[in-house]
Amino acid sequence: MEEVLALVEARLRTALGEPDARAAVTFLGTDRIEVLRFTEGDVVRYATLGMSAQPMTDPTAALADPVKGPRAELLLTVRAGLADTDKVLRPLAVLAASPQVEGVVVAPGASLDLGEPLWPGAPFSSVLVAESGGLVEDLELGEPKDPVRFLPLLPMTPNEAAWKRVHGAQALQERWLNAGTDLRDPLRRSVTLD
Repeated sequence: MEEVLALVEARLRTALGEPDARAAVTFLGTDRIEVLRFTEGDVVRYATLGMSAQPMTDPTAALADPVKGPRAELLLTVRAGLADTDKVLRPLAVLAASPQVEGVVVAPGASLDLGEPLWPGAPFSSVLVAESGGLVEDLELGEPKDPVRFLPLLPMTPNEAAWKRVHGAQALQERWLNAGTDLRDPLRRSVTLD
């Protein structure tokens, strides 16, 4: 477990530079989750560290495999200085702990809902999990372990989350793309939905 997390942190540092802050949260019955903050110009990136220590297990599986299964960490990118986004640390840790707490497998296309704003005053209470491989390359751990995927989180307004449930993740992403939506804007309004 410690070896995996050391490799994950090294991959994050290689891709994003040195973190300028870190916080740790431990929930009852779960492993410790850290959130690292990386600032580059007018962009702030938050990355979880700890979610990938154990493979995620299908909640219908009879036994949890301690080696095989998908592994992931979460990434959130926002514009700096527009909102108090540093308060997202605990909500991100909650999302990263959800595989251990709720037995969910976090994968691209999934919605993760907090039921409260991501940070004070945020118009978002849920996120869409995007495909890995962009900002931070997947980390191969060697057979029989699955690679660690670094999954970007795209904040969704309640209206966008409801629309996504009906029309799907790809349709929402196309809507954002066609509207030229700045998904890094921590204050953005919902995209036009019909």
